[in-house]
Amino acid sequence: MRRLVVAGWVAALIGTFFLAGAVGGEFRQDYLQPSSESQEAVETLRTSFPERAGDSIQIAIQSRDGVTAPPIQARAERVFDAVARAEHVVDVLSPYSAPDAGRISADGTTAFATVTLDRTVNEFTPEEAADLVEPVLAAAGDDMQVEVAGPVAALSQTAPIGSEAIGLLAAAVILLFTFGSAVAMGLPLVTALLGLGIAMSLGEVLRRVVDVPDWAPATAAMVGLGVGIDYALLIVTRFRGALADGQEPREATGTAIGTAGRAVVFAGLTVVVSMLGILLMGQASMTGFAFSVVLTVLVVMAASVTLLPATLGFTGRSIERLHVPFVRRVARPLDASRWYRWSRFIQRSPWIAATGALGVLLALAAPFLGIRFGMPDATNDPATSTTRQAHELLADGFGPGFSAPLVLTVQGRTGPDLTTATDALGATLRSTAGVASVEPAVVNAAADTAVLTLFASTSAQDPATDDLVDRLRDESIPGAITGTGLSVDVGGMVAANLDTTRGAAERLPLFFGGVLLMSFVLLMMVFRSVAVPLKAVLMNLLASAAAFGVLALAVGGGVLGGLVGIPEGTPVPIQLPIGIFAILFGLSMDYEVFLLSRIKEEYDRTGDNAMAVADGLAKSARVITASAAIMVTVFFSFVLGDAVLSKLFGLGLAAAILIDATVIRMVLVPATMELLGERNWWLPAWLDRLLPHLTVDGTVPPTTRAPAADAAPEPALIGGNA
Repeated sequence: MRRLVVAGWVAALIGTFFLAGAVGGEFRQDYLQPSSESQEAVETLRTSFPERAGDSIQIAIQSRDGVTAPPIQARAERVFDAVARAEHVVDVLSPYSAPDAGRISADGTTAFATVTLDRTVNEFTPEEAADLVEPVLAAAGDDMQVEVAGPVAALSQTAPIGSEAIGLLAAAVILLFTFGSAVAMGLPLVTALLGLGIAMSLGEVLRRVVDVPDWAPATAAMVGLGVGIDYALLIVTRFRGALADGQEPREATGTAIGTAGRAVVFAGLTVVVSMLGILLMGQASMTGFAFSVVLTVLVVMAASVTLLPATLGFTGRSIERLHVPFVRRVARPLDASRWYRWSRFIQRSPWIAATGALGVLLALAAPFLGIRFGMPDATNDPATSTTRQAHELLADGFGPGFSAPLVLTVQGRTGPDLTTATDALGATLRSTAGVASVEPAVVNAAADTAVLTLFASTSAQDPATDDLVDRLRDESIPGAITGTGLSVDVGGMVAANLDTTRGAAERLPLFFGGVLLMSFVLLMMVFRSVAVPLKAVLMNLLASAAAFGVLALAVGGGVLGGLVGIPEGTPVPIQLPIGIFAILFGLSMDYEVFLLSRIKEEYDRTGDNAMAVADGLAKSARVITASAAIMVTVFFSFVLGDAVLSKLFGLGLAAAILIDATVIRMVLVPATMELLGERNWWLPAWLDRLLPHLTVDGTVPPTTRAPAADAAPEPALIGGNA
C-alpha cells in the first residue's frame, strides 16, 4: 500500500505539471473597488470610449545635448513610431507633435510621450508586457537615456523572488538540530516540496477559473512551504516518540497519524477557513490570493497525512540513521530540560510574566496607531529598474506626479458643447491647489464622452495626492460643473488605490469579526471552555497588532527599515494586514491547539490546573519553538527579495509568528491560565449540551478527576506533539 501511495503522489506531480502546461491560465489582477468612482470611470471608458479604456505608459527620454537636438529627436521619434505600431497600442502622444503641451522640460533635457493601450495591466501577461517595453529600452545609448513608467512597465519586470531556497536551507538546519538525524530531517522537506510542487501546478490551472494576482503564487509558496514542513515536523516528532516508547514502526505510524495527524488536519482546515474569510472583503484580487493559499495548504496537508506516513513505513527505525554527532541522542528527562525550568518560573511568577508580556505586546503595537495605508509607488522599486529610473526622470523634469496621472471621464453633453464644457473644466482645474498640469481633452468618435488627463504636483504615494483626489471630487469638480449638466468621475491608478484602501477599511470589522467568532466557537467545541477561547481571541488581536506595529516601525525610517531595505515613508497596502491576519490566525490556532491539548491532557489526568499548565508547557514548548523557527525563517527569507511588497509581507508574517509562538504561547498563555486556575475550564451546562463535541486527537487519556457538578462529562484530548 505504501508503494502505491508514494507512486500516486509522484504520478500526481508529473500529471499536474503537464496539466498546468496544457490548460494553465494567465495572471489577472482586478484591484478596482466595486461601486467606487474609479470603477465608474473605468466602466464609462469601456462602454463609451473603449480606445481609452486601457492603461497608459510614459516613455521618458533624457539627453545632456537636449531632447530637441536633431540626432536625439530623430532617434526618439523612431522609438515613438515603433511603439505606435506595436500590438495593443492605441495612440502615442509625442512631445514633438505638440511642443507647447508641456511634455518637454524647461531646461530642454527631458521629454516624455504618453502611450495609450487598449488593455489594462490586468489583461497583460508579464511576457506581453516585456515584448512592449524591452524594445523601447533597447533604444537607449550613451547620449540618450530611455526609461518607461507605468503599471505595464512594472509588470514587464516581474521575476521570481528566488529566496525560497534560503528559507528551505534554514529550515533544513533547524530540523537537523531538532531531530539530530539527517533522515528525520529529510522527510518533512521532501513531503513539503512534493506537495508544494503539485500545488503550484494546480495554481496555474486555478488561474483559468479565478482572477489571481501575480504576487499570489509567491505568497502561497511561502505559506505552503512553512506549513508543509511544520505539519510534517509534528507527525515525525510523534512517530519518533512512539518508537522510543517501544512501539513497532507500523504501530508508531498509526499512533502518529491518529494523534498528530488529526491535529494537522484540524490546523490545516483552520487555515483554510481563515483564508476563506478574506472573501468577505469583496475584492477580486484578494479572492484570488485566498484561493491560491487555500489550494496550497490543502495539498501540503494531504501530503502530510498520506505521503509522509507512507515514507515512514519505508524508513521505520532507520529514521535515526545519519545522526549528527553534536546533537544529543537521548532526550533529557522532563525535569532536567530548560523548558521545565521555564514552566516553573511562569508557575511561580505569573503576574510578572503576564504583565511583562502584555507590556511588550503593547509597546510593539503602539506604532501601528500611526500607520498609513496606501500603495507604494515607483520610488520603492529597485534602483536599477526602469520604472524607478523613469519616475526620477519625470520628477526631475516635470514633477513627482507625472508618472501616475489622474484620468477624468466627462459626460452629459454631446458634440461641440461637450468639447467646450470639458475645456472650461480643464481650465478651472489647472488653478486647483495640488494640480501641476491638465492636458487638453480627448473626445470619443460619438462625441458623447471626453477624457481629461491631470497630473498632480506630488507623487502617487504622497498623502497630499490623496487629498487632491478628495478635493477634486468634493469641491473643485462639483463647483465647476454646477448647472452644466456634466457628469465627471475621477479615475486613474491613484484614485483606484485610494478607493480600494477605503473600501477594504470599511469591511475590516466584518472580516475580523467573522474570523474571530469562528475561532471562538471552534475552540469552545474543542476545549469545552469559555475562558480559553476568549483568551485566544484577545491574544490573536494582540499578536496581530504587534506584528502590524513592527511593519509601521519598518516604514517609519528607523533602523529596522534600513536593515531590511524598506524605504522610509513607504505606505502599507491594506491587503497586507488582511492577509497577515488571516494566515496568522490559522497558524496561531495551530500552536494554540498543540499547547492547550497538552495542558488539557494533564488537567484531565491530574485535576491540578497549576501542574497541568506547567507540565503541558514543558512538554510542548520544544516542538512549538522549532516549528515557529522554521516558519519565521521561511517567511523572513522573502525580505531578501527586491520587491518592497514582498519585503513587507515577509517581515510582517515573520514578526507575527515569532511574537505569537514566543511572547503569546510561551509566556502570556500559561501565565494567564495559571492566574485563572479552575476558571479556565468553566463551561455552562446548557452550552456544553448545545455545542458539538470536537476532539483534535484520537485517543482518550485516563481521567482521575470527577466532572463538575454543573457540567456534562468532557471528551479528553491528547496533544501528542512534544
